[in-house]
Amino acid sequence: MHIGLIGLGKMGNNMRARLRDKGIEVTGYDRNPEVTDVADLGALAAALPTPRLVWVMVPAGEITDAVVKDLAEVLDEGDLVIEGGNSRFTEDFKHAEELSAKGIHYVDAGVSGGVWGHQNGYGLMVGGDAADIERAMPVFDALRPEGPREESFVHVGPVGAGHYAKMVHNGIEYGLMQAYAEGYELLAARDDLISDVPGTFKAWQRGTVVRSWLLELMVLALDADPELKDIKGYVQDSGEGRWTVEEGIANAVPMPVISASIFSRFVSRQDDSPAMKAVAALRNQFGGHAVVRKTD
Repeated sequence: MHIGLIGLGKMGNNMRARLRDKGIEVTGYDRNPEVTDVADLGALAAALPTPRLVWVMVPAGEITDAVVKDLAEVLDEGDLVIEGGNSRFTEDFKHAEELSAKGIHYVDAGVSGGVWGHQNGYGLMVGGDAADIERAMPVFDALRPEGPREESFVHVGPVGAGHYAKMVHNGIEYGLMQAYAEGYELLAARDDLISDVPGTFKAWQRGTVVRSWLLELMVLALDADPELKDIKGYVQDSGEGRWTVEEGIANAVPMPVISASIFSRFVSRQDDSPAMKAVAALRNQFGGHAVVRKTD
């Protein structure tokens, strides 16, 4: 199989590498000439066999909108576009309609795995027509971790469902990170009693009910900077948590934990909070998200 991949940043570049490792031929396009395989989208379309399969992995919002609009001009009827960024699910309806006017198919994919995806694989939540999902399954199977498909891949429903599931996934992630971060702050506050905070987190990795990959990433962050001295307690939010709470409100679903985690991030923008240092360190570990250093 041969696919096109648009967007070769932290996620896209690793995805290209994993797909190639798994025997998928990939032609990538990025505005950065140092990483792109072709000069422009027209050249990308010309390089792909028909009917084409193109995966879009660029920042959500205006950039994704622009790429979808440009693809509508260079692709043909029967081609398939997979949008794998962190777009709001309502944007999928617009993108699918725009492309369907040209006979181009559309699938939305929620992708989780961060900067570790090349090594570990990606969790995938996809929305779209069953025939389109089946057509792209070799790509999904190459990207996901080895093991039972149902443990790392789900066809959630129609267009929009993939990004909706990813939105909820990220909302849950907000709450989990906040719990670890608050535990870190409490342990660190009792320096008269707790002499090894990093060691405590490390000891939780096997056999305890709070063990998880996020906990392992917290250990990595503390190994690199045991007191998180080099990180300011400032944490950005990228949208999915807000959208999850908005959906909770719209559907009368109580979400006190996820809501509180978002408001805690707002607190981080006012104070150099130890808990927010921990959240910032976790986001940097799993997703390569930028942190504000003390020297910045």
